[in-house]
Amino acid sequence: MTGQAGLTGRRIAVTGASGFCGAYIARAVAASGAEVLCVGRRGGPVGRHIRWDAARETPDLTGADLVVHCAAAVGDPAAGSAAEDEMRAVNVEGAARLLRAAGGRPVVWVSSASVYDPRPGRRLVAEDHPVSGQLNAYGRTKAAGERLALEAGAVVLRPRAVYGTGDPYLVPRLLGRVRGGLLLLPGPDVTLSLTAVENLADACVAAAAGWPPGAYNIADAAPYRRDRAVREVLRAHGRRVRVGHLPRPLAMAAARALETAARHRPDARPVLTRYAVDQLAHTVVLDTTRARERGWVPRWALGDYVRRVRPVCWRG
Repeated sequence: MTGQAGLTGRRIAVTGASGFCGAYIARAVAASGAEVLCVGRRGGPVGRHIRWDAARETPDLTGADLVVHCAAAVGDPAAGSAAEDEMRAVNVEGAARLLRAAGGRPVVWVSSASVYDPRPGRRLVAEDHPVSGQLNAYGRTKAAGERLALEAGAVVLRPRAVYGTGDPYLVPRLLGRVRGGLLLLPGPDVTLSLTAVENLADACVAAAAGWPPGAYNIADAAPYRRDRAVREVLRAHGRRVRVGHLPRPLAMAAARALETAARHRPDARPVLTRYAVDQLAHTVVLDTTRARERGWVPRWALGDYVRRVRPVCWRG
């Protein structure tokens, strides 16, 4: 694992360590030789638990030398919903409380490539790409939270579409969209950056060892062709599907209509959103040069995930 030097014996607080990404990060930090404080509503896979409700409380970071902030509210809630309010309470207001509690300690901040403006070309997105125009509450609140972090001198990591064993988001959504052996995707095939959760965890450990403040893109070594990647992942989960293409303008129009309808139903979650269409229908490739220049190497790829999943899913 890269970036272990300098962490042995240090006490590192990992927020959100009971979640998908946070659990991998907590284990990677522990493997680096550091003592882990798992900060969140539930305990993590290693270390000592410090309870924190990110939406309402200030965390107790007593004794921590450094903070890796992974806690976040995720999803694609309808505008004006209670879920959107909760997302802001965690991703923005909770972020501000976390930074105050950090009190000048070094902070590694797990953000998202969802902060990037969807309008300019994204065939090679560097960290200076505009951060504006986000299509949903998740992108907007992550952008607002990371702005506070950058102003406070944090190292901000921007992964895209994090996947891995135990993923509760991407693969379940894909599986849920298959109908009669067919999965419809918006627009023709495109090229996409994805981020293995292990690569993100390695980046957190490397950054904690002393990266300069600022934003860093984190993604697998090479991008993927969307349709092939989807077929491989679903096949690994025991589903052989045909990938069909829905015209992009039609998919976006349907998403707008569903979002509009959801605004009139409290706590409704539209089955298709503009954000989802945008993320799947346009080439988006992250430039990871800045992180690589710090010595980080993305060692994991989608093929590793497929090989791990397939024996479990195909066992009798």
